[in-house]
Amino acid sequence: MKGIYIILTHTGTLPSKVIKSLTKDEFSHASIALDIELKEMYSFARLRKYNFLNAGFVHENIKEGTFKRFYKTKTKIYRLKVTDEQYNNIKDTIKQIWENKDEYKFNILGLCAVSIHKRVEREHYFYCAEFVKYVLEKAGIKTNLPEIVKPEDFKKLDGLEEIYSGYLRKYNSSKTKISEILKEQLLMCNKKEGTV
Repeated sequence: MKGIYIILTHTGTLPSKVIKSLTKDEFSHASIALDIELKEMYSFARLRKYNFLNAGFVHENIKEGTFKRFYKTKTKIYRLKVTDEQYNNIKDTIKQIWENKDEYKFNILGLCAVSIHKRVEREHYFYCAEFVKYVLEKAGIKTNLPEIVKPEDFKKLDGLEEIYSGYLRKYNSSKTKISEILKEQLLMCNKKEGTV
């Protein structure tokens, strides 16, 4: 078993405030990461930190770009355990999109349609939550997510475990990793003793 990470954020940018006001949700953006350090974190978002209209597939970094500029970005980070095969499928899908990223566009129409509960589906077009859902389902993970998916919907995924809540800039993967290891060791001890 391996872990992948779902990152929900609200930066406080103008577009994120508009999305939040329309959805009435806590978070306005979703990303997926292949590692607890969030070094391999991906989504569909702005390509340049000062221009939200120029958007597409991005390799995100919590210490650069929009996340650095909007240092009060709030987040919840979740871990989802997946099989080795599912993990490799997710990695392969992300790699395939990355290698052909010029063919992929930000689904601005689809994002706008969410507010009126409509779905605008176009090949190679995604907004953030659509992308994360697509990657998970293409890997063979049953999500039971709605057709018109929003970042907040990921909180309902079966098997999702919250590992951090707070400001994104204060996220410390080392502390989280140690905490996760200790939690897993305690769970294994309890299973051996028959207390679980």
